Amino acid sequence: MKAIIIAEAGVNHNGDQATALRLVAAAKSAGADYVKFQTFNADSLVTKSAAKAAYQMEATSKIESQYEMLRRLELSQDAHELLVKECQRLGIGFLSTAFDEASLDFLVSIGVSQVKIPSGEITNLPFLRHAARTGLPIILSTGMSTIGEVESAIDVLTRSGTPRDRVTVLHCTSQYPAPMAAVNLNAMNAIRCALKVRVGYSDHTLGTEVAIAAVALGAQVIEKHFTLDRGLPGPDHQASLEPDELKAMVSGIRNVEVALGDGVKRPVEIEYQNRSAIRRSIVASRVIRKGEVLSSSALTVKRPGVGISPMEWDDVVGRLARRDFDKDELIEL
Repeated sequence: MKAIIIAEAGVNHNGDQATALRLVAAAKSAGADYVKFQTFNADSLVTKSAAKAAYQMEATSKIESQYEMLRRLELSQDAHELLVKECQRLGIGFLSTAFDEASLDFLVSIGVSQVKIPSGEITNLPFLRHAARTGLPIILSTGMSTIGEVESAIDVLTRSGTPRDRVTVLHCTSQYPAPMAAVNLNAMNAIRCALKVRVGYSDHTLGTEVAIAAVALGAQVIEKHFTLDRGLPGPDHQASLEPDELKAMVSGIRNVEVALGDGVKRPVEIEYQNRSAIRRSIVASRVIRKGEVLSSSALTVKRPGVGISPMEWDDVVGRLARRDFDKDELIEL
């Protein structure tokens, strides 16, 4: 089964509707299955005195509060509806991460097909319950979380109406960009084994190799931030792929999926044409006369592999030659 690839536009539109529409087109061109934004109301999300995260401080104005930054990055409901229509026109799925209950209700009203719960809300009990009661499949990011916190969140979701088989848990490292040493990609499969859920990976590293590796390890959903220009101002641009890089990541993932195959060890069709040229057969190491005992000193193994396999060596040694054989001639019994 192909992994679902979510191109995370997030807030990389910088609050501009036209830029958001261009991000939709870029995600479609790259081959992503979904383009995802973020839906929030700054007044419901953060106090006016809340400090920015360290990575936000590095990428944005140090005198601007987190509240002021988020207010600037909000998209209107009209803009959301326009984005949905553009996704429908281009043939790419629309998703958005809701950060509050009212925003989630709005997304449901405009036809979002899945609920994405961000890492910061994994301990938000009322929000988890509200998300579960939508009846939609849920994608749960787990940055900053222990396995116990992930399990507790899943328990809330299942008790509130979302069956476990409709929950996909994304392993994630909540740092932008995330250093390779902090990825711990094997934790993704630890989550799958411990909690018996579908798993995926929300990637905040630079580059594409970790996302591709995650698919090789069994990720069923990949989420990756992208931007039109990594040099733009804003909290997430620096840890995002540009459109050509996103396209390369999608191509790499699809190639890996093809390469994984069905897991049955057998020759593939294109190998048969090479097998006889590369394998060996039992041949005469010198001239052998009819009736002579086929001794090990009179035999050797050489290419091509169109005669008796060397695996039958013990059955051949000690037999009588049925005819004369020249040196290097394939032995026949």
